[in-house]
Amino acid sequence: MSGYPYPMLDRPSMVWNRNTEKRSDLKVHEWIETIGEHPPDWKGYDVTVFGVPLSKSSISTSAASENPDSMRKAWKSFGTYNLDENIDLAELKAIDLGDVKQHVTDIAFTHQKITEAMAAMRTYHPHTLPVAMGGDHSITAMLVKGWKQAHPDETIGVLQFDTHFDLRDLSELGPANGTPIRNLIESGTVEGRHVHNIGLHGFFNAKELKDYADEAGVHYTTMKQARRKGIREVVTSALAQLSGQVDTIYVTVDMDVLDITHNPAAPAATPGGMYTGELFEAVQLAGEHTKVKALDIVCLDPRKDVGEVAVKSAVHVMLSFLTGYCKRKGE
Repeated sequence: MSGYPYPMLDRPSMVWNRNTEKRSDLKVHEWIETIGEHPPDWKGYDVTVFGVPLSKSSISTSAASENPDSMRKAWKSFGTYNLDENIDLAELKAIDLGDVKQHVTDIAFTHQKITEAMAAMRTYHPHTLPVAMGGDHSITAMLVKGWKQAHPDETIGVLQFDTHFDLRDLSELGPANGTPIRNLIESGTVEGRHVHNIGLHGFFNAKELKDYADEAGVHYTTMKQARRKGIREVVTSALAQLSGQVDTIYVTVDMDVLDITHNPAAPAATPGGMYTGELFEAVQLAGEHTKVKALDIVCLDPRKDVGEVAVKSAVHVMLSFLTGYCKRKGE
């Protein structure tokens, strides 16, 4: 392959100047490296972070395309040491690969580049953990398809944190942010019974989508059910069930799963959603599981944010997930 570091990726426009010789008490922007002009020695890295700045495929107006750089800017507000777990993420070696190339008008072109990017990462450094900063939720279907392309013999499961089923009709909307899970099911990439959605609630899903979920065998736990049972029990149960059926569990976090008071910047923000502490615990549990091999964070519009509440929550989700991954590697 030629180009930086793959032809379907661009260098990030937001790059931190790492003027530090520190080896401890690092800030996240000092810890995550930015890839240079040439591919690095991949075997030295544990985590590959990349942006997917696409929001043209969003049903509702969204500037989620600005989220990857907004998350990068917020890295400076976080240290690598997690006091709650007594874990320093600097034990992992992480690198920012940049952003998937975007076409100004051609969404299908961009979707293809997203698929190609994931397939390339899984081909050239399959030992690293991909963490994608979206972008709208349409990117999830493309990333999972890229994984399947690189690992055709694997059975893939999806652990989804979301206010919505994302099972809307492809014939009406195409590969938009409301259809990624249906896209994966109807393309044969993932079986419905290998999808677990946690966080659905309220008045934000049509009954026909519930009916489709039931027919396809999708597992789902509403927010009310999750609170009654406890987030830890619900996530642990979903992971246990999936791990007995699939080779790889892909985690997708739609930031609209959070209550509107905890995330005012989701294009479809709603009351009655998850609290940040619940989501942080959930993704850390996912990160600890050996079959969980990728994460994406989607549907966050920084232009609608208030005091960086949502963007900082998204960074915290990423770091909480990596805390779980760090615990896993240390065992």
